[in-house]
Amino acid sequence: MTSKGTSKSRGFTLIELMVVVAIIGVLAVLAIFGVTRYLKTSKTAEATNNVGAIAKNASESLTREMMPGTYGAPATSTAVGHCICGTAANTVPAAITSVMSKKYTSDPKFGGADWGAGSTTVGWQCLKFSVDQPQYYMYSYTESSGSCTSGTVVGDDVHAKANGDLDGNGVQSTFDLEGKIGAGESQLTWAPKALETLPEE
Repeated sequence: MTSKGTSKSRGFTLIELMVVVAIIGVLAVLAIFGVTRYLKTSKTAEATNNVGAIAKNASESLTREMMPGTYGAPATSTAVGHCICGTAANTVPAAITSVMSKKYTSDPKFGGADWGAGSTTVGWQCLKFSVDQPQYYMYSYTESSGSCTSGTVVGDDVHAKANGDLDGNGVQSTFDLEGKIGAGESQLTWAPKALETLPEE
């Protein structure tokens, strides 16, 4: 008479299960961290793109012929001048609280409080810049010498800036792109990239 051996199916031990759960937990934490970081980085792309566009428009303003819009009598000449758009008196939006962990939809209309503010030689209207999508950042633009009034652009210092508070904790991130016109130069030279301070705040 022959006897057949019986085989028992072996399950996982408690330690093996705990190791698997720990590995899954670590992977989940890394995935959440990675996705959160990716989302913040994708939002900061808005700021870098827009300060770059503001800088480009400021450079283009220097190539325009800024002549007075007054009547020129026959047989007279009108001076042709070149200058950089003057400082925008307003930020868009008006306060950082409008973009603290929120998106702000700006008003693009001509003469409005946001992008329509300024004139043909000053601010957003002069820069011909606006944002037509809801934004995470507050934008500002400054020009040091008032070249359209002073008539000189040498030494002009220009800043295109974005401020944000993505997590709403009151700590701001800043993207500041600086341009200058040095002695003997006739065009704006910009920094290679915006100076970033706490970019993911």
